[in-house]
Amino acid sequence: MMKQKQNNDFGKDPIPSLVLRVSIPVMFAQFVNVLYSIVDRIYIGNIPLVGDVSLAGAGVCSPIISLLSSFGTLVGIGGSILFSMRMGQNDKQQARKILGTCFSVLLIFSAVLTVLFLFLKGYLLNWFGASDATYPYANTYLTIYTCGTFFALLSLGMNYFISSQGFPILGMATTLIGAILNILLDPLFIFVFHMGIGGAAAATVLAQMASCIFVLTVLFGRSMPIRLHLMAPDWLLVKRIVLLGLSPFLILASDSLILIAMNTALQHYGGPALGDKLITSSTIMQSYLMLITSPMLGITGGSQPIISYNYGANKPERIRRIILCVLLLCLSFTSVMFLISRILPGAFVKIFTSDPDLAQMAIRGIRIFTLMIIPLSFQYVFVDSLTALGLTKLALFLSLFRKSIYFASVCLLPSMFGAFSAFYAEPLADGISAIVSTLSYLYIYNRYLKQPGWLMKIGPR
Repeated sequence: MMKQKQNNDFGKDPIPSLVLRVSIPVMFAQFVNVLYSIVDRIYIGNIPLVGDVSLAGAGVCSPIISLLSSFGTLVGIGGSILFSMRMGQNDKQQARKILGTCFSVLLIFSAVLTVLFLFLKGYLLNWFGASDATYPYANTYLTIYTCGTFFALLSLGMNYFISSQGFPILGMATTLIGAILNILLDPLFIFVFHMGIGGAAAATVLAQMASCIFVLTVLFGRSMPIRLHLMAPDWLLVKRIVLLGLSPFLILASDSLILIAMNTALQHYGGPALGDKLITSSTIMQSYLMLITSPMLGITGGSQPIISYNYGANKPERIRRIILCVLLLCLSFTSVMFLISRILPGAFVKIFTSDPDLAQMAIRGIRIFTLMIIPLSFQYVFVDSLTALGLTKLALFLSLFRKSIYFASVCLLPSMFGAFSAFYAEPLADGISAIVSTLSYLYIYNRYLKQPGWLMKIGPR
């Protein structure tokens, strides 16, 4: 596997087959990656006697884990976009410098974040909706998970540079290794060693450690066109990387705020009788939605190095065709998932809980959550394409616009229609933001296609 031939020429290969060869492995990798949290939640939900309350505790941890992961995305996406542009310009020396700088920054981030989150975890859990019943489980899970921050950030952030060099299969292998190990260790730690929710967290940390070792072995190995070398960070370069990665970072970080708002609204308006049950239901629904959004992020994220490479090579017509292929791929995927969401959500919910009332609540919620997943394809494709072109301010605005609608809806709907209505915030935000993102992208790209020099002036070089 380490000697895999690089057979993807981002600047010359036929576009439909290139997009499929690069995006499908990353899509599958994202799908496998989401199994980390879903498998944890399945086993946690089936812990004897305390499964439902443990699952609610894991749900309270979700925004904090998402926030931690967003720092890996900040460096990984920002660095890989700039890296791909330099590769498109055949500037290998600068590309090597970008790779080494990103590695150094991730080392610093992992050390600082581990100490910071361990110190603040008690405040964060109370703020994010933990009740007296769920706090002990959430605290156990988060403490163990935070201790593995180093492995999580390195495996996530540096894996982007494997795919950016034309090795999507190796990038997929990174997440596959972690997911398989996690699936094997979860039942062992939870049920055989009787570690409960702490066993789920320990299994995840060990799985991330295995992924991290694999990523670093690949990047330090001789098979990479640009090999990883240890070097002191170039702080001017760090600034450019952070500016490019700021949009996806804030998008993921704002997801934490959305989850906080959702958990808080469900706890407040559901009251003592329904609050924890609604959060448990939401955790199941969010897990299902991740099966849709994570592969979509894989498709759009996998295409970003191709777009950035051709932007660096100044090939606007090729970029247009790449984005069209990615959009068609996402629309096909979300159309299939929309139909599945109407027919089979019950089968998914049953693997989490045997409580009939909770199951019915979650099934209804899944059907609501997925009402606008087909239009959501336009949002994901166009925002990630704009990011790949270096237009991070516009991409950030479009993403935060969607999150603002979501946040406002989560806060307002339950106050008028009851706690369960908070779940309608998802399709409302998805539908409106898809229209705005499409119009914005068409305006920007039409100007670029007619005046290539215009985008070159406002984007990074």
